Amino acid sequence: MDMQWLEDVLVLLEEDNLTRAAARRNITQPAFSRRIRSFEDWLGVDVLERGTNRIDISPSLVSNEAEIRALVTRIRDLRGKIAHFNPASSTVSIAAQHAPVFSTFPDMALRAKQSFPAVKFRLRAANLRDCVTMFLRGDTNMLLCYEADSAAPLPFGESIRRGLWGVDYLVPVVGGPLRYTVKANGEIPALTPAVVYPEDSYFGEVLSAGERPYGTPRHCSNPVCETAFSSGIKELVLKGIGIGWLPYSMAYREIENGDLISMGDTFGKEPLNVAVYADVKDETSMSLLDTWSLKGTSR
Repeated sequence: MDMQWLEDVLVLLEEDNLTRAAARRNITQPAFSRRIRSFEDWLGVDVLERGTNRIDISPSLVSNEAEIRALVTRIRDLRGKIAHFNPASSTVSIAAQHAPVFSTFPDMALRAKQSFPAVKFRLRAANLRDCVTMFLRGDTNMLLCYEADSAAPLPFGESIRRGLWGVDYLVPVVGGPLRYTVKANGEIPALTPAVVYPEDSYFGEVLSAGERPYGTPRHCSNPVCETAFSSGIKELVLKGIGIGWLPYSMAYREIENGDLISMGDTFGKEPLNVAVYADVKDETSMSLLDTWSLKGTSR
């Protein structure tokens, strides 16, 4: 179908006369009539009622004028979007675990804005399983998640590419009055209260697999609060409610200024990869993946 056929039909509906419509389209009436006939052939229905002495517009065409106008507008908009497509001005939807939304995405957004100033983001925070589901279902363009250093990357097919933003790690920290219970040798009292992760949360699984003390209820003798949200654990630890494990990228400022004390030398650290996944068919997402990936880590 030729776009000008629809435009011819709209002019014909406005003028209600073949001669005037042809004049507005700057062509002869016979040429205009041939274009209307071509539209009818494509449609498979006559839109003009041709009598011996007069030609009338069919009621079916008149009753669908609004639909035809809307279709022309949509086609013009689509043509403009395709002709002027700019990946840098797109809105990218990202399924992300709650923790990296706070700990790493702000820096990722700043990096992206340097290369694509007009890019916009829509973050959908959830647990890892739900994030993977949203990504595979096509609800989001990208997936941002932590991956335990000891675990293999998520088993996506060749249509999904993985990039590595960087390396983080879970570190145990204390804050508030609990800072003053830390002994010279780095130890703390055995019954120190702890803010722990649920056993079935992602960080809970990582800490439990590493048998890290104070990480989960099973490896703690005095859990005072249990939550899967590391941002909430941070606030509780800062108040001195208990010792807790946090991504270093979320806690390093407070560690540097003394509001938190790292217990990593005593209880160890759990390495984490900050991974980003994108569909290879999505141009904007692939451009962002290249921007965010460490050299040699995109695959």
